[in-house]
Amino acid sequence: MGVMAAPDAAPPAARTLLQGWWTGFVSWRNRLLADPAFQRFAARFPVTRPIANARANRLFEIATGFVHARVLFAVVKLGLIELLADGPMPPVAIARTLDLPPTRLLVLLKAAASIEILQALPDGRFTLGELGAAMRANPGLPDMVEHHSLLYADLADPLALLRGDGPATAVGSYWPYAAGAEDSAAAETYSSLMGRTQAMLAGYVTDAVDFARFRRVMDVGGGEGVFIEAVAGAAPGCRLALFDLPDVAARARRRLTALGLERRISVEAGSFLTDPLPLGADCITLNRILHDHDDAPAMTLLRAARAALAEDGALIIAEPLADTPGARPMGHGYFGLYLLAMGSGRPRTRDEITAMLREAGFTRLRERPSAQPGLVRILEARA
Repeated sequence: MGVMAAPDAAPPAARTLLQGWWTGFVSWRNRLLADPAFQRFAARFPVTRPIANARANRLFEIATGFVHARVLFAVVKLGLIELLADGPMPPVAIARTLDLPPTRLLVLLKAAASIEILQALPDGRFTLGELGAAMRANPGLPDMVEHHSLLYADLADPLALLRGDGPATAVGSYWPYAAGAEDSAAAETYSSLMGRTQAMLAGYVTDAVDFARFRRVMDVGGGEGVFIEAVAGAAPGCRLALFDLPDVAARARRRLTALGLERRISVEAGSFLTDPLPLGADCITLNRILHDHDDAPAMTLLRAARAALAEDGALIIAEPLADTPGARPMGHGYFGLYLLAMGSGRPRTRDEITAMLREAGFTRLRERPSAQPGLVRILEARA
């Protein structure tokens, strides 16, 4: 049985009628799918067999997803992506290089091949699979894979996380600013991770937005300056600025100076939750910032951006959105739990962000096309 979308874009009276019909349909569907006799019939009948098999496989993938994630973690920790980047190797040679028992390593190699991170060749050697090869284009991805060990620790008892009565979370401790604190050592750690994972996303944003049409662009919460560096390359004549917490701003200043960009990009320090944003920009960018904050601080940030922008200015928001077609598990399925463990923020839909923007004083909104909408969607708002 196919998947239908719930009716949500209809006049109020029609919407009420359609929602009643939809609720009845879902109840009927669930009773049918829960019937063992129907499941046996669907698995045998030629028309429904592919659907039944796909559903069973999908459920198994969800149930075993943790194992697959740990297989990827082991591949990253062992450096298998880099080891096999130059070409195929026999399992014995891989085991000797990694100083692991060959028979045990072979279990990992086959597991990684089953999820297309590696690929087994007919002669018994292993090389990178399609997904493993694609990982090489995003050097920040292995860092995120290793970082997820903190989230796995927090999800060891998901009920404790949901109740909120467990110990301090590992993810929350990693991001101290989520609790309103600033820590120099922690800032070095999380700023470095953000920088390594932001390069590819920055490219998607600069591909979608013509920053050359602006006079001055200010990246708020800009970390070590990876995004504003990308804007510098895309808009050579534009004046640029970065605003972040003092410890992070200091790191950005050193990094941008080392790149020779200190004359093009000014770095200013402060908290967008307590300090007014610097004036003078006709474009303010928020990259993966809004979803890190609860509604009240997020509204504070949007109002601060509105107050700081020139009258003809634009606010660019770039982040993954909940309920993105084709990538729904990314929103509530991943970020919902991650941000809960972080202790701040939540995934939001486009409609939710639109309502917040209107409340902050923005009246015009358009979405710029993104090459990877599951990873980042790009909204441009104006007063």
